[in-house]
Amino acid sequence: MLNSFDEWSPLKEVIVGSPINYNTQDLELSFKLFFHDVAYATFWYPHYEKSNDPSAAIAQATSSTRKLGKKYLEELTEDVEELVSTLEGLGVKVHKPMTLSHPIKFTTPYWEATCIPALNVRDQAIIIGNEIIETPPQIRARYFENDLLKPIFYHYFNQGAKWTTMPRPIMTDRSFDMSYVSSDRTPCVENIYTQNTSEFDVGHEMMIDGAQCIRLGKDIIVNVATENHWLGFQWLERHLGDKFRLHKIFQLTDNHIDSIILPLRPGKLLLRHPQFLDKLPEFLQKWDIIYPPEPTENIFPQYEDDELILTTKYIDLNILSVDEEKVIVNSLFPELMTTLEKHGFTPIPVRHRHRRLFGGGFHCFTLDTVREGKLEDYSS
Repeated sequence: MLNSFDEWSPLKEVIVGSPINYNTQDLELSFKLFFHDVAYATFWYPHYEKSNDPSAAIAQATSSTRKLGKKYLEELTEDVEELVSTLEGLGVKVHKPMTLSHPIKFTTPYWEATCIPALNVRDQAIIIGNEIIETPPQIRARYFENDLLKPIFYHYFNQGAKWTTMPRPIMTDRSFDMSYVSSDRTPCVENIYTQNTSEFDVGHEMMIDGAQCIRLGKDIIVNVATENHWLGFQWLERHLGDKFRLHKIFQLTDNHIDSIILPLRPGKLLLRHPQFLDKLPEFLQKWDIIYPPEPTENIFPQYEDDELILTTKYIDLNILSVDEEKVIVNSLFPELMTTLEKHGFTPIPVRHRHRRLFGGGFHCFTLDTVREGKLEDYSS
């Protein structure tokens, strides 16, 4: 039965994403906005130009498609299979999404995109107890990604799980709140984002990822950086009602927070840097904080100048807890494993080479569906 309230209780079942046929990336507005903090400087490709022609706007939205190297994908596939084997060796039941057999182009009434496989399965779903909540996509190419997870979701639904889908956005250009990228946080020498108008504009829409949420029993931390996220936060707060306490953290980062903060067990918290401490809810500031060693460039592969880096150098903090002691950690960051050992954890090394090209670590690649335990209050 579906059951998961936190990030550390003994893991029994998990979904592990599939990299098969992750061949392309559409470098259009939604993609650029999502990866703005880490990749905006590499986006000096042909930009959007204003146009009153809807067909021209659609063409611009898909005019820059980037192909990913075959070698990188092959090595990523090897590393994901090692993750699966490791989890199964620990007695965890692993579910896999349907395979995307080939790149699929699709068209909505408003834009075109190329579907990508369900690799970072943490992003568009969150498990709260016995409920699957599908979150609204922030990248157009991921609009139908959760279809690849439906056999697994039906499996849990047939066992009695609740299954809810948050409102789906239209995702015209003007659906996106630009205030975060328009601030002086990352000043640009020119405006690289242009929002075309559409007859289907409805204003800012609800868009938020499951990876912006960290579950600690009755308390759920949610990073809110844009109006899109704020709408999603309000929906979650109303939907979950009085049973849970949602804590809004304002602009901890652009979106995902599971490479900044991860609770490893009650009272123990992995936090990227002390600068983030005062943004956390007051009860978390009293926990024992583990600060990781600073990652160095030599733990990452060297890429060509035109390769698109999609994560910060802190991506290896994106670890997966198997229980309150065992954590799956990238073997290429042994200094982090040493730090965790000093704090009483047992790191389980798994290799993950191209995490900066595919935008995710072990926490991103997994969605824990069954953990032992029940709803607890860790903040009282």
